[in-house]
Amino acid sequence: MEKNLDQSLSYFHDKIFDCIKSNKSIFVLTHIDCDGLSSGSIITKALIRAGAKCTVRTVIELNRSVISNLQKNARDLNIITDLGGGFAKTLDDNLGDNWFVLDHHEISEEEHDNEQVINAWKYGFDGGREICAGGMAYLAAISLDDKNVDLSSIAVVSALGDRQDQGEKKSFTGKNYEIAKTAKKEGLLEMDLDLLVVGRETRPIPDSLAFTSQPFIEGLTWNRDACLSLINSAGIKLKDGGRWRVPAELSEDEKRILIEALARYTSGKNSTEIMQELIGYTYSFPREDKRSFLRDGRDFATLLNSCGRIGKAGVGIGICMGDRNKMLQEGENILSKYRKMIREYMNILGNERWRISDRKNCVMVNGEGVIPETMTGTISSLIAGSPKNSGKIVILRTNGDEGTIKFSSRKSAGCNSDVNLSELMRRGAEKFDGVGGGHNAAAGARITKDKLDEFLDYLEDNVINMQSSSNS
Repeated sequence: MEKNLDQSLSYFHDKIFDCIKSNKSIFVLTHIDCDGLSSGSIITKALIRAGAKCTVRTVIELNRSVISNLQKNARDLNIITDLGGGFAKTLDDNLGDNWFVLDHHEISEEEHDNEQVINAWKYGFDGGREICAGGMAYLAAISLDDKNVDLSSIAVVSALGDRQDQGEKKSFTGKNYEIAKTAKKEGLLEMDLDLLVVGRETRPIPDSLAFTSQPFIEGLTWNRDACLSLINSAGIKLKDGGRWRVPAELSEDEKRILIEALARYTSGKNSTEIMQELIGYTYSFPREDKRSFLRDGRDFATLLNSCGRIGKAGVGIGICMGDRNKMLQEGENILSKYRKMIREYMNILGNERWRISDRKNCVMVNGEGVIPETMTGTISSLIAGSPKNSGKIVILRTNGDEGTIKFSSRKSAGCNSDVNLSELMRRGAEKFDGVGGGHNAAAGARITKDKLDEFLDYLEDNVINMQSSSNS
C-alpha cells in the first residue's frame, strides 16, 4: 500500500523546525557518489537556510558500525541520504526516532511502515528511473521552504549522475521530469535535443567524439586521429584562433554536417541504432560559465563522482553548496586524476585477461588487488557499457576494508534478464551475514572474505545457471 508523501514531508518539516527552535544539532550523513553528494548538499543547504545547526559527512556505505558511531556522537537528529535501505530497525534500536532516511533504493515491505523512512518506492515512485536521493532531498527541502526551488538544478545533476535519463532520447520521466521542468521555469536549466558527446563544454571537438563510448562507434571511439580526420573532411572549423572549439560552440548547420558525416561513416554498421543513441536531450546550466565543467549536467555529475570516488567528497559538497573558486579549481584537478585512474584500471583488466570470466549471459570480473572499493561502481558501469557485453549482467568484485569483499553488479544495455540485482545482492549478502541492495539494474554487496566461495556459488546458482536456462 502506497503511503502519503505530503504527510511524511509534513512530519519531516515539523521535526526539523522543532530542532531549530530548541537549538538542537542536526547531522547529515550521505554517500560518496554524485547522488550522495548532491542529496546531502541539497538538504544541508536547506537546513542552513532555515537556521539549523548542522554538519555534513560522507561514508562509503551504511553499516552497524557507522550506526553505532552515530549513537555515540549523540546528535539530536540524524538525516541519512542515498543510504539506509534495510537498516530501519537498527536505526530505531540505536537512535530511537531521532533520524530520517531520504533515499530511493528498493526497500522491504516492512520498512514502508516506518515514518522515519522517506523513500521513493514507499510513495509509488520508481526509484531506479523516476527519482533519486537528490530528488527526494529536494522534495524535503521544498517542504521546509518554497524558496529552496533553486536547489532543483542540483537535483537534476543527481538524476544524471544516477543515469536516470532513461526516457525517450535520454529524457527524464516521473518526478525527475517535474523537477527538471521547475528548474527550467526558474531559468536554471536548458534542455535541448543535441549531440550526446562527452565534454560538450570542455573538450576539443575531436577529443569529445573520441571519448564518447555510448554509442560505441567502431573505428572512431578511442581513436582521436580518426575523429580528427572525419571532422576535417566534413569541413568543420576546429579552432577559433589558436583555441580548440568545443561541441557546445557548433552552429546548428555544423551539427547537421557532423551528423551527416557520422551517418555516412556508420552506414552498414548499425547506423540507425548509433544515430538514435547519438542524439538526445542535453541538460545545461546557463548561469554557469561557458566552457566550465559545471555548464553541462552530465559533466557536472562526472565531476562530483570523481570527487567522491577518490576521497575528496568535501570538494564535491563545496561545489554543490556554491563554491565557484577554490573548490571548483580543485575539482577540475580531481577530475583529471580520476580519468587517469580509470584508464589505468581498465588497461590492467584488459591486459590481465584471467581476471575476466566471460559467460554466455554474465561477465564475472576479479578486481582484487587492482580496483579500490570506491571505484567498483564506476568500473562495473564502464564494463557493462562495452558493446561486446551487451545483453549481459556484469558482476565485479574487489577487496574491501577489514577483510571484506565488495561486489558491484550492473545490467548492460539490452539485458532482458528477469534477475533483480537489488534482490540478488541483498538476499545473497544477508544469507552470508553481509549487506547488499540497490536497484533492479545496478546493485552492490559486501561480505567477509571467508564467505567468498559460498557467495560465488550463490551467484552461480542464481545468475549464471538461471540465466542460461531461461535464455536457452
